[in-house]
Amino acid sequence: MLIVMKFGGTSVGSAERIAQAAQLAVDSAAKGHQVVVVTSAMSKVTDLLIGAARKASAGEWDPAIRQELFDRHKAVADAVAGGDAGRHGAVLDMLRQRLDRFEKLCYGLSMVHELTPRLLDAISGMGEMLSAPLLSAAIAAKGRPSQPVDATEVVVTTDQFGGAEPMMDETQAKAGARLRPAISRGEIPVVTGFIGATLDGVMTTLGRGGSDYSASIVGAALDADEIWIWTDVDGVMTANPSEVPEARTLPEISYSEASELAYYGAKVLHYKTILPAFRKRIPVRILNSFNPGHPGTRVSVEGDPAALGVKAVTSIRGVNLVAISGTGMQGIPGIAAKTFDEVAAQQANVLMISQASSENNICFVISAADAPRVVTALRRALEMELMRGHIEQISAEQKVAIVAAVGDRMRGTPGIAATVFGALGKAGINVIAISQGSSERNISLVVTDQDAAAAVRAIHQAFALERT
Repeated sequence: MLIVMKFGGTSVGSAERIAQAAQLAVDSAAKGHQVVVVTSAMSKVTDLLIGAARKASAGEWDPAIRQELFDRHKAVADAVAGGDAGRHGAVLDMLRQRLDRFEKLCYGLSMVHELTPRLLDAISGMGEMLSAPLLSAAIAAKGRPSQPVDATEVVVTTDQFGGAEPMMDETQAKAGARLRPAISRGEIPVVTGFIGATLDGVMTTLGRGGSDYSASIVGAALDADEIWIWTDVDGVMTANPSEVPEARTLPEISYSEASELAYYGAKVLHYKTILPAFRKRIPVRILNSFNPGHPGTRVSVEGDPAALGVKAVTSIRGVNLVAISGTGMQGIPGIAAKTFDEVAAQQANVLMISQASSENNICFVISAADAPRVVTALRRALEMELMRGHIEQISAEQKVAIVAAVGDRMRGTPGIAATVFGALGKAGINVIAISQGSSERNISLVVTDQDAAAAVRAIHQAFALERT
């Protein structure tokens, strides 16, 4: 079985964690599996790189950051590869070369004072290029041949810097040529997550959290049998355990359920991760590198057909509800079109939409950071409608949250909505807005931020999700 294993930042956050990740990869190979590893940067390194780039663009480049990064990664190299002088020296040389490039980029930034998206990608993706040699050396130290592979040699993307999309035909060809010979020799390649390159070889990134996406892209390109996402939790849970202590791990969910949960705030899986795996029907497992004996959660096409109704409850915080209202909106064409054209022009992501059948109100949820800019732009774009009295008010309600109840088998099951709203009514929670798609696998509602945790608990309890 060919397995692509991805290790997140906390799973490679120290020499001890990297050694554990290496052992997990080696153990799977010892069982007869072919293994390809995709690694994130060490925890907090990407934030440090981005912070350094921004300071450099303001003329505040501090060379001590380079030394800080070298010292942290060297300490790991000493621990995982120190017993082999040749391997240890090769890793340190690679670290120095990559940090030299980082330093030159930041120094140049401090001169030109312009941080372009392309340059930010070149710097922010450096963390994975530093961690891959360490994890590869740790695997080799445990007796399994391994080599670090820059994803710029494997993953071909568009030139949308900061959030590039994979070009799968080109990626499949490159991944096969670069990785399959190593796999056939029994090696465990360690591929840098988060990054890729355009057809011209310019480095790109897949967006924050993109190492999960990288694993799915590489897995799909290699036609892997499974993709394993090693993280720091036991899998996808029925709710956030900090809000619902009795929440439990779901043994199996479908791709569509995983996508809904990821989109609506579940932090375990990057919402884009499922797309390449879904297209190739490759199961994805969410596993805990701190508790490797736990079976985790398996994400598959069919999910768990025995589970009826709501399967999990999640929430999104830090959002605002933008409302456009007015009795004169009724029967006036084009208001919705103008509204969402302007939202798109502001590059704001709409998380939820609700409209009254009377047409007197359109409301939608966006991030709190985007809301002031969007409201200002809407008032400008809809100035004529405001002047004519078709629209009376454009406002943003702050400190709200989206709560979503998710489950494939909600569809066609009578009483789901009644149970959801009955539970909220019993808990004394006011619902501000409601949305449900025709797929019926998600009921989303807006409540005040202070009511969000209680709403999640109420729905979780109403469907007895704590029971296996």
